[in-house]
Amino acid sequence: MNFVEELRWRGMLHDIMPGTEELLNKGMASGYIGFDPTADSLHVGHLTQIMTLIHFQRAGHKPYALVGGATGMVGDPSGKSAERNLLSEDVLQHNLTCVKKQLEQFLNFNSGANSAQMVNNYDWFKNFTFLDFIRDVGKHITVNYMMAKDSVKKRLEGDTGMSFTEFTYQLVQGYDFYYLWKHHNCTLQMGGSDQWGNIVTGTELVRRKEGGEAFALTTQLIKKADGTKFGKTESGAVWLDPARTSPYQFYQFWLNTSDADAKSYIRIFTLLSREVIEAMEAEQDAAPHTRVLQKALAKDITIRVHGETEYEKAIKSSDFLFGNTGIEFLNELNDAEVKGLFEGVPNFNISLEELKAGINATDLLAAKTAVFPSKGEAKKMIQGGGVSINRNKIATADDIFNADNLINGKFLVAQKGKKNYFLIVAE
Repeated sequence: MNFVEELRWRGMLHDIMPGTEELLNKGMASGYIGFDPTADSLHVGHLTQIMTLIHFQRAGHKPYALVGGATGMVGDPSGKSAERNLLSEDVLQHNLTCVKKQLEQFLNFNSGANSAQMVNNYDWFKNFTFLDFIRDVGKHITVNYMMAKDSVKKRLEGDTGMSFTEFTYQLVQGYDFYYLWKHHNCTLQMGGSDQWGNIVTGTELVRRKEGGEAFALTTQLIKKADGTKFGKTESGAVWLDPARTSPYQFYQFWLNTSDADAKSYIRIFTLLSREVIEAMEAEQDAAPHTRVLQKALAKDITIRVHGETEYEKAIKSSDFLFGNTGIEFLNELNDAEVKGLFEGVPNFNISLEELKAGINATDLLAAKTAVFPSKGEAKKMIQGGGVSINRNKIATADDIFNADNLINGKFLVAQKGKKNYFLIVAE
């Protein structure tokens, strides 16, 4: 497999330094991508870089995933309009552990010569004094060179300015590349297109310090077809950690992709072959309502991130909300998963003690909760047969509900019509 060609047909390639392809065609090369541990989970915005490393390894090369224990303390100004908050060492260490664990899901760390390797730049920066750094690194890169970088220029033109801490970030990242080049024979750094300036600083440092040769490759920054930011939803970022974004919500994120975006995402975020993807595209063009691409995309990524069992559960969850799966399915879910399933619908809390004594339907739906704005409206819709609790139609407005009706000893699922759901939580 030709790595650069693979990125090209998948629409991932952005910039590539002259000589990079020739280097990769000579045989196994080592290359790296850095991940800053600013949170205790990666999110879907990181998936492009994870996929780049996967393709790199599948092409027979050796991938390095650098987790930035040191750079995470500084904060990358690239693409940022303001200074980032600095994290404590304890928080960073926790984040590093979590990010490492996630990266191990995607890369093969036991494949012989081209086994993936994880490195932490704190290991080589922790004993590097400030005086040593400005003498051994700072003297090789001019201020003029650093000022010419877009990430610096944009901030200096704005109102917020830039701290010395962030200004030095490109030197710190540049030294990472130099260190990996010298100690791990790492000749290529990859990253998003916003990282080009930082990456090239590294190649420059290798050249100026040692007269060596290093290379750079960047991928496209992913945007939605409508121009909005990829990976963001109304409730925020879509995380790989199931405690932050449930597998069901994760699955729905990909399933709800527009037709235009699905055509690019299926190439970027899956390992499906060109032939398979082109056949599916033709199928979708002929019958868009089948949403073949979205289903394949959601299945592939959900299984790789969360596993087959969670994917099957996400399918059942979708069927429950939009199909005919019975209420007993909720007994297969834990409390967090039930709440995740109903995150996008109104949630109400009621007293468990009150419920144990029994509450009639109108009080439950219009007084103890706001499923209906008034008891009158509740009674009217109940009489019309349009209200259900736990998928059972309420027969009369005086029907009594108590703790025996709770799912998992905690939840009641109310419905107005077929599609309007409400989760009632008894605590």
